[in-house]
Amino acid sequence: MTQKDYMNQGEQYILKTYNRFPVVFEKGEGVYLYDVDHKKYLDFGAGIAVFALGYGNQAYNNALKDQIDKLIHTSNLYYNIPAVEAAKKIVEASKMEKVFFTNSGTEAIEGALKVARKYAYNKDNSKDYEFIAMNHSFHGRSQGALSVTGNAHYQDGFVPEQFRAVFAEYNNLEDVVSKITDKTCGIICEVVQGEGGIYPADPEFLEGLRKVCDEKDILLIFDEVQCGMGRCGSMFAHDLYGVKPDVLAVAKALGCGVPVGAFVVNKKADGALVPGDHGTTYGGNPLACAAVNAVFDQFEELKIPEHAREIGSYLFEKLEELKDSYDFITAHRGIALMQGLEFAPEKPVGEIVKKALEKGLILISAGNNVIRFVPPLVIEKEHVDEMIEILKERFE
Repeated sequence: MTQKDYMNQGEQYILKTYNRFPVVFEKGEGVYLYDVDHKKYLDFGAGIAVFALGYGNQAYNNALKDQIDKLIHTSNLYYNIPAVEAAKKIVEASKMEKVFFTNSGTEAIEGALKVARKYAYNKDNSKDYEFIAMNHSFHGRSQGALSVTGNAHYQDGFVPEQFRAVFAEYNNLEDVVSKITDKTCGIICEVVQGEGGIYPADPEFLEGLRKVCDEKDILLIFDEVQCGMGRCGSMFAHDLYGVKPDVLAVAKALGCGVPVGAFVVNKKADGALVPGDHGTTYGGNPLACAAVNAVFDQFEELKIPEHAREIGSYLFEKLEELKDSYDFITAHRGIALMQGLEFAPEKPVGEIVKKALEKGLILISAGNNVIRFVPPLVIEKEHVDEMIEILKERFE
């Protein structure tokens, strides 16, 4: 079948909730993808910040192949070796208490919200709780995750007004504090807003959230589905701030392509959920957790967070030079290998992304006219240089 044949078949049989780009990828090697016509693409999207180890990491691939030959699924009615080992690694890396494995970042957020609600319920048996979330945030597409997603475009038609969180301005502690009431059971925020346009949290903001949550005895939830797992130059983005959440949601690079997420709780939140309160059929199965174990092993062996910090610094330098060279680039921000360039309205990002793809460069957008740079965490300086040259060509 030709590339066109595959696209036509996909349009015929796959529910159309995406406007996909006209390319069919067949394989990947290192930081490159290849379509069915063997065209080569430099990947600066990493499957939306997922494929941290790049394509074809043999240790990772072999771990999955070995696990497939042993055991793929048993359910959470029983223990399994990879899940126990992966849980230990996550807890030790996060310096928290317990972990629950999910199938996605959205499910990790759903579980985190349930922890906060149940923690509040255990205190006063009230059922009337609400969350404070941030404007322009993104936490997922299911009902609960949408209720705390600060973008009406995603909520309208799915989440009635009365079920939505109370929204405050990101990086505005005073605004958040002004909206806390006796009904508030949790505050949720991304440590670095991703879909909203690549906005890192201010240190004072996270420190203030921690302080007020302690004072009010409500839970602080950090969403690190995108910004966690080495992307910001440390294992978790909040490590850079020295501020710990009560509940941490992770996914994406946690499995590097195998669908797996997790929410992790600290000692305070441990015990909020008891047997029967939450569950999952597939979450934490042996195959998914074999992927998690392989990711942690490779992160340690290859020093992935340190590498992301080093190459991220080079990327920052090169993107700053690019911003200074073109008047239509209005802002540059981000941390390590999670960065964004904001463009003036007359330079639509969608067109830039489309032209870059034609030239063999994969980019993704975010927020209001922002190009998001979230490549595999194994990229080198030469890949940054290659990306910059292609971008310059597309600007002409």
